[in-house]
Amino acid sequence: MRRKVLLAALGAVLIGAPITSAAVFRDEPRGGGAGAGGRIEGRVREAETGRQIGGAQVFVAGTVIGTLTDARGRYALDGVASGRVTVSVRLIGYAETSREVEVRDGETVTLDFAIERTALPLQDIVVTGEEGGPPPAVTPSASREVSVSASPRLRAAGYASAGVSRLDPDFNTESYALIEENGWKAPARDPLSTFSIDVDRASYSNVRRFITSGERPPIDAVRIEEMINYFPYDYPDADGEDPFGITTELAPAPWNEAHHLVRIGIQGKRVDLASLPPSNLVFLLDVSGSMQSPDKLPLVKRSLRLLVDELRPEDRVAIVVYAGAAGLVLESTPGRHRERILDAIERLEAGGSTAGGAGIRLAYEVAARNRIEGGNNRVILATDGDFNVGASSDAEMTRLIEEKRAQGTFLSVLGFGTGNLKDSKMEALADHGNGNYAYLDNLLEARKTLVTEMGGTLLTIAKDVKIQVEFNPARVQAYRLIGYENRLLAAEDFNDDRKDAGELGAGTSVTALYEIVPVGAPPVDIGAVDDLRYRRPSGLAPDREAGVSFGEASDELLFVKLRYKTPDGDRSRLIERPLHEGAGRASDDLRFAAAVAAFGMLLRDSEQCGEFTLDDVMRLARSGVGEDGHGYRSEFVRLVETTRVQGLLEVATR
Repeated sequence: MRRKVLLAALGAVLIGAPITSAAVFRDEPRGGGAGAGGRIEGRVREAETGRQIGGAQVFVAGTVIGTLTDARGRYALDGVASGRVTVSVRLIGYAETSREVEVRDGETVTLDFAIERTALPLQDIVVTGEEGGPPPAVTPSASREVSVSASPRLRAAGYASAGVSRLDPDFNTESYALIEENGWKAPARDPLSTFSIDVDRASYSNVRRFITSGERPPIDAVRIEEMINYFPYDYPDADGEDPFGITTELAPAPWNEAHHLVRIGIQGKRVDLASLPPSNLVFLLDVSGSMQSPDKLPLVKRSLRLLVDELRPEDRVAIVVYAGAAGLVLESTPGRHRERILDAIERLEAGGSTAGGAGIRLAYEVAARNRIEGGNNRVILATDGDFNVGASSDAEMTRLIEEKRAQGTFLSVLGFGTGNLKDSKMEALADHGNGNYAYLDNLLEARKTLVTEMGGTLLTIAKDVKIQVEFNPARVQAYRLIGYENRLLAAEDFNDDRKDAGELGAGTSVTALYEIVPVGAPPVDIGAVDDLRYRRPSGLAPDREAGVSFGEASDELLFVKLRYKTPDGDRSRLIERPLHEGAGRASDDLRFAAAVAAFGMLLRDSEQCGEFTLDDVMRLARSGVGEDGHGYRSEFVRLVETTRVQGLLEVATR
């Protein structure tokens, strides 16, 4: 008797299925006045306790309208067409709930929801065998016909993801760059910490994809700095000639109160989207056979519709596709011809192999023919990253992308899908192209990337942004940078304007966290080295007018230096700022960022978070949720809770 998995279909309900084509999201209706539609608003609560629920997805079925609830469970849907509509609420761990309501133009309807937890937690889904016996021991290399649920325990035993009928060793070819966690450093030996900023957000949405599918993410898929930077923070805007403002903060580390946590925040100057320079965009779309599944090309098409809906008459869009070969399916078209652009997108179908290198070359050629001087000239690549035909070596593509970057055409990368996601390759392409890399796991993420944060996605306000922090050995006995492992630079790279670094988009914030061990706190293991023969004498006078005599007389913990170039500049500009002793109560932003960092450390099996648990992460995150207008922070709390309920930290990932 063939072994079967019980309740496989129910698994998708328990973990929360992804938003489908019935729900595209936008923040507000286009246009206004009469005929602009009605408004639906209300709250979402838990049926059993009455607790307000943040981070729930609320959408109007069959429309382009949806949102997330805020920290108080509130939502608002604008621009709803008059008539009877169905509004649905979806949240991991709860049964999807739908209600019908009558809407009239220009009127507001209140519609509250009480959603119920699902009956069975994921860990209670079991596998049955002959005579009710235990499941067989199956390894990932086995070739056996099975039906599987989303239980993490099944995945730990080697079963594939829900909907995959065969355990093929070649099925999952996702690739991630190796990350070795930053260790402790002593300022007496290594006073300088230098790194490039990272504005990518892909790791968080990719981690969310794994968790909502009942899987623990691979350790190297967890890039803590990208998880922290997924969330907006309340940083002050730039108030001088520099295109961004800088914020520093010092507070006790929540996982070790003998240590301190330092936050360095950068806020790109916020701009009115209407004042953005005109855009010359080339959509470079992977339409190979690997893109056929609903979470790939179909989601690409729906996501790009959101961006097209934001185009202005002065913007232009061309579409290049590649499969077995590359081709131009839409010449550069003004934004006023929206229907022509949308029609070209809708006619795309997947099939064939992936000539990624040829596609990138053609896209750059099209961008060059339609270049807008002083505008935003950009190729937007949408793919699962599976380049496997043609001249597509990493080195060759890197040289091409860097050459075009120097000519003013940047590259942004949107990743899609599961099973063969080439995360490491896509991140590298975006880095070399002066663009950003985002992973879109659903249409809500597409809205965040392509609409809500469109300024940061499309307009670069500073390039080659580097940070160098000098630690005072008289005040700090050890420090470690949390995340940014693949963004580290040599100390001498900071002053070298030839060295490429990260780009900052309009309205984008960047956050970096350091954990430091103050002098006098219990020591940490920084590795043993022999005593130095030649030491800097402690009594020497300062060697520069503004300097400090090796820190003894200063209350500075550290000194922050930042270099950047203007988008069309070749010489960097320098900003400097000290941080003094005196740890205070952490702000909401720092508490929340620390919670995200701790969650990332737990997912990575880090030894640095001590006895900190998922319950501690949830408490810390809840204390820092704040107003949470978009509902992103509330969604994070729910993600941590889902991780705990499913027991995912018990599942090995190596």
